[in-house]
Amino acid sequence: MNYFLAKTDPQTYSIDDLKREGTTHWDGVHNYTAIAVIKSWKVGDRVFIYHSQGQAAIVGMGEVVSVPKKDENDPRGISWVADVRYICTYPADRQVTLRQVKESGLFADFPLVRLSRLSTMACTPEFTKWVLERVGSTPQ
Repeated sequence: MNYFLAKTDPQTYSIDDLKREGTTHWDGVHNYTAIAVIKSWKVGDRVFIYHSQGQAAIVGMGEVVSVPKKDENDPRGISWVADVRYICTYPADRQVTLRQVKESGLFADFPLVRLSRLSTMACTPEFTKWVLERVGSTPQ
Protein backbone atom coordinates (compact mmCIF):
# COMPACT_ATOMS: atom_id res chain seq x y z
CA MET A 1 0.00 0.00 0.00
CA ASN A 2 1.24 3.47 -0.91
CA TYR A 3 0.27 6.83 0.56
CA PHE A 4 -0.63 9.96 -1.35
CA LEU A 5 -1.80 13.46 -0.50
CA ALA A 6 -4.67 15.09 -2.37
CA LYS A 7 -5.60 18.72 -1.88
CA THR A 8 -9.12 20.03 -2.00
CA ASP A 9 -10.66 23.43 -1.40
CA PRO A 10 -13.09 22.72 1.47
CA GLN A 11 -15.52 25.31 0.06
CA THR A 12 -15.76 23.17 -3.08
CA TYR A 13 -15.41 19.66 -1.64
CA SER A 14 -14.50 18.92 1.96
CA ILE A 15 -13.73 15.87 4.08
CA ASP A 16 -17.28 16.28 5.44
CA ASP A 17 -18.63 15.93 1.90
CA LEU A 18 -16.60 12.76 1.41
CA LYS A 19 -17.83 11.42 4.76
CA ARG A 20 -21.46 12.13 3.84
CA GLU A 21 -21.14 10.59 0.35
CA GLY A 22 -18.95 7.68 1.42
CA THR A 23 -17.19 7.50 -1.95
CA THR A 24 -16.45 10.05 -4.66
CA HIS A 25 -14.73 10.38 -8.02
CA TRP A 26 -11.51 12.27 -7.29
CA ASP A 27 -11.60 14.62 -10.26
CA GLY A 28 -10.87 18.18 -11.28
CA VAL A 29 -7.11 17.66 -11.56
CA HIS A 30 -5.60 19.43 -14.56
CA ASN A 31 -1.87 19.63 -13.85
CA TYR A 32 0.07 17.00 -15.81
CA THR A 33 2.26 16.08 -12.84
CA ALA A 34 -0.77 15.64 -10.56
CA ILE A 35 -2.57 13.63 -13.25
CA ALA A 36 0.42 11.29 -13.46
CA VAL A 37 0.12 10.76 -9.71
CA ILE A 38 -3.56 9.81 -9.98
CA LYS A 39 -2.71 7.44 -12.84
CA SER A 40 -0.29 5.68 -10.47
CA TRP A 41 -2.94 5.04 -7.78
CA LYS A 42 -3.76 1.42 -7.02
CA VAL A 43 -6.82 0.01 -5.28
CA GLY A 44 -6.03 -0.03 -1.55
CA ASP A 45 -3.68 2.95 -1.61
CA ARG A 46 -4.34 5.53 1.10
CA VAL A 47 -4.90 9.23 0.46
CA PHE A 48 -4.34 11.97 3.01
CA ILE A 49 -7.06 14.56 2.41
CA TYR A 50 -5.63 18.06 2.67
CA HIS A 51 -7.80 21.16 2.98
CA SER A 52 -6.26 24.12 1.19
CA GLN A 53 -7.52 27.71 1.00
CA GLY A 54 -6.71 29.01 4.45
CA GLN A 55 -7.00 25.89 6.59
CA ALA A 56 -3.88 24.30 5.06
CA ALA A 57 -4.01 21.01 6.95
CA ILE A 58 -4.26 17.25 6.51
CA VAL A 59 -7.76 16.68 7.85
CA GLY A 60 -8.49 13.02 7.13
CA MET A 61 -7.88 9.94 5.07
CA GLY A 62 -9.46 8.13 2.16
CA GLU A 63 -8.74 4.92 0.30
CA VAL A 64 -8.50 4.38 -3.45
CA VAL A 65 -11.27 1.92 -4.37
CA SER A 66 -11.18 1.92 -8.18
CA VAL A 67 -8.60 1.69 -10.91
CA PRO A 68 -7.82 5.15 -12.35
CA LYS A 69 -9.41 5.92 -15.69
CA LYS A 70 -9.70 8.80 -18.13
CA ASP A 71 -12.12 11.48 -16.97
CA GLU A 72 -14.94 11.32 -19.49
CA ASN A 73 -16.13 14.78 -18.40
CA ASP A 74 -12.83 16.54 -19.13
CA PRO A 75 -13.22 18.53 -22.37
CA ARG A 76 -9.43 18.61 -22.82
CA GLY A 77 -9.25 14.82 -22.58
CA ILE A 78 -6.18 14.77 -20.31
CA SER A 79 -7.55 14.29 -16.79
CA TRP A 80 -7.88 11.00 -14.96
CA VAL A 81 -10.12 10.07 -12.03
CA ALA A 82 -10.33 7.35 -9.42
CA ASP A 83 -12.87 6.60 -6.74
CA VAL A 84 -11.86 7.43 -3.19
CA ARG A 85 -13.71 6.05 -0.15
CA TYR A 86 -13.89 7.90 3.15
CA ILE A 87 -11.91 6.34 5.99
CA CYS A 88 -11.74 8.98 8.73
CA THR A 89 -11.58 12.59 9.77
CA TYR A 90 -8.79 13.48 12.16
CA PRO A 91 -9.77 15.36 15.33
CA ALA A 92 -9.07 19.09 14.96
CA ASP A 93 -6.25 18.95 17.50
CA ARG A 94 -4.54 16.08 15.60
CA GLN A 95 -4.74 17.53 12.07
CA VAL A 96 -1.33 18.20 10.57
CA THR A 97 -0.93 21.74 9.31
CA LEU A 98 1.31 22.99 6.54
CA ARG A 99 2.96 25.15 9.17
CA GLN A 100 3.89 22.05 11.21
CA VAL A 101 5.28 20.36 8.10
CA LYS A 102 7.42 23.40 7.30
CA GLU A 103 8.52 23.99 10.89
CA SER A 104 9.65 20.37 11.25
CA GLY A 105 12.49 21.17 8.86
CA LEU A 106 12.32 17.60 7.59
CA PHE A 107 10.43 18.01 4.34
CA ALA A 108 11.82 21.02 2.47
CA ASP A 109 11.91 18.94 -0.74
CA PHE A 110 8.41 17.49 -0.34
CA PRO A 111 6.02 18.79 -3.03
CA LEU A 112 3.57 20.12 -0.42
CA VAL A 113 6.28 22.58 0.62
CA ARG A 114 8.20 23.02 -2.62
CA LEU A 115 5.38 22.96 -5.21
CA SER A 116 2.51 24.66 -3.42
CA ARG A 117 0.16 24.56 -6.42
CA LEU A 118 0.48 20.81 -7.00
CA SER A 119 -2.84 19.20 -5.99
CA THR A 120 -1.93 15.52 -5.80
CA MET A 121 1.38 13.98 -4.77
CA ALA A 122 3.00 10.76 -3.64
CA CYS A 123 4.11 10.63 0.00
CA THR A 124 7.50 9.31 0.99
CA PRO A 125 7.62 6.62 3.69
CA GLU A 126 9.28 9.18 6.00
CA PHE A 127 6.53 11.75 5.50
CA THR A 128 3.82 9.10 5.89
CA LYS A 129 5.30 7.83 9.16
CA TRP A 130 5.69 11.38 10.47
CA VAL A 131 2.05 12.27 9.68
CA LEU A 132 0.65 9.01 11.07
CA GLU A 133 2.54 9.56 14.33
CA ARG A 134 0.85 12.95 14.68
CA VAL A 135 -2.71 11.96 13.78
CA GLY A 136 -2.72 8.80 15.88
CA SER A 137 -4.07 5.48 14.74
CA THR A 138 -5.96 5.26 11.48
CA PRO A 139 -8.86 2.82 11.11
CA GLN A 140 -8.11 -0.11 8.83
